[in-house]
Amino acid sequence: MPQNQQEEEKGDIIKIVTTTGDCDVVDEGHFTNESAQILIGKIMGCNRDLENIKQNINDVQNKIKNITDVLGRV
Repeated sequence: MPQNQQEEEKGDIIKIVTTTGDCDVVDEGHFTNESAQILIGKIMGCNRDLENIKQNINDVQNKIKNITDVLGRV
């Protein structure tokens, strides 16, 4: 049996890859409540960052609309 196949049969591995290239690999046997809480915390942080980005985009769109309205009156 090939080495990789043997390793796969020993146990599942959870691999988390982000779009930034970060990679967290957790052996299923070591995936605890604590490690789950850490990952949940990372997700919550990303969600907060995403909401801030959305708000910034909304603010910029409103500024552009206001500028366009002012220019339309000139």
